[in-house]
Amino acid sequence: MLGSYDNFPENIHLTENYTTHLSTKRLQQKLIRVLQEVNRRTFNFSEIAHPFTPECTTIFEIGLAESKSFSYIDEEETKIALSALKKRTFRLIDLFCAVRYYKGNGEKKAPLKFDYYLVRTVFGENAMEFQVFHERGPRYISPEDIVTFLVNRMNEASTRKILKKNEPAQNSSD
Repeated sequence: MLGSYDNFPENIHLTENYTTHLSTKRLQQKLIRVLQEVNRRTFNFSEIAHPFTPECTTIFEIGLAESKSFSYIDEEETKIALSALKKRTFRLIDLFCAVRYYKGNGEKKAPLKFDYYLVRTVFGENAMEFQVFHERGPRYISPEDIVTFLVNRMNEASTRKILKKNEPAQNSSD
């Protein structure tokens, strides 16, 4: 089934919840478009997290789940997903996220080890939850950094902030 990965792990490394004023359909459309825009684009590491090394760049390769596999979110996959969203919204959208790291600039770019994440987005009424599993790699970017980066990209692609983080309730037992 489009959007759902049959083997998503049960042991999650991070769960974060957000509220939104958008309908689930509009939020999912925004997510798919932002993922396509982010794919294969080069970012300075400092745009995503605190750099572990100077002059480091990062490239995301994100795929959309379909039962047992993932399809790279390019223009064609975006059209397929947006067409499916016209018929119905998804309860969740599972993603595979490969994060490629390179040290240096220009032709003297040296590849470093990559990180591999599985990201599940769960949708509720005026809510979106991110669940992140770090599959393997050096973890140069944390699960929190992945979520923050995606949320910031979605908010920047809108005229007003569409996702606001739910802060955990504080115990006041002074």
